[in-house]
Amino acid sequence: MIKKILNFCFSFAFLWTANIFSVYADADQVAKNISPRDSAKLIEQNQNNPDFKIVDVRTPAEYSEGHIQNSSLVDFYSKTFTEELQKLDRDKTYLVYCRSGNRSGKTLTMMQKLGFKKVYNMSGGFLAWNAEKLPAAK
Repeated sequence: MIKKILNFCFSFAFLWTANIFSVYADADQVAKNISPRDSAKLIEQNQNNPDFKIVDVRTPAEYSEGHIQNSSLVDFYSKTFTEELQKLDRDKTYLVYCRSGNRSGKTLTMMQKLGFKKVYNMSGGFLAWNAEKLPAAK
């Protein structure tokens, strides 16, 4: 009986310790939704930062109608979308957006699972960006 209790205690202690370390392992990771205004501020703060990238996950047709300046297109619907994400440097900071925030929200989750350190999703997407009358390139 004492042996069973000790085994239980050791098992519990091991699982608890492992859980604490897994929480701390992700402590440096940032994955969050931000508003278009906060996205604009983030872009402005990082305009000369080579480790900051803006990723548009809309289709090429949507991108050609207007996009955030200096953004790169990675089409969410492309057959190679996951492979293209995996090629990106996980240590850089990313702002991800789409038309309404749906695809970029899914992309945020994917990038988080792939181990990207800092990813921000622009809530409301390019529609919200335009509604705020923020600058767009064509």
